Amino acid sequence: MISRGASASISLIVTEQDTAIALGSGDVAVLGTPRVVALCEEAAVAALDGSLPEGATSVGTHISIGHLAATGVGGSVTATATVTDVEGKKISFALVVEDGDTTAARGTHTRFIVNRHRFEQSV
Repeated sequence: MISRGASASISLIVTEQDTAIALGSGDVAVLGTPRVVALCEEAAVAALDGSLPEGATSVGTHISIGHLAATGVGGSVTATATVTDVEGKKISFALVVEDGDTTAARGTHTRFIVNRHRFEQSV
């Protein structure tokens, strides 16, 4: 059972592969927004770990992120996803990415619970 307040955090030390240059989202060697999004989704999936019914998985359907501060190569960030609402198969999350005492990103995310087999067969 998924409950409000469930959360998980994922940390990352930024490497060259995580930069805007490497990801094609810019031309500076800082943590790229696509990697921030992936890190937040990873935290959301982790927050659901062990809570989904047998044979189910979750899929991301919406994410809204404000990337507020740059983090350079070698810097460390931690993304935390917290369940804010559960409406049937729809799960909503609050997201925050912190770089030490700085909020590097903040946003929201929506995932839906689906039958893994049926979903894989549909693509």
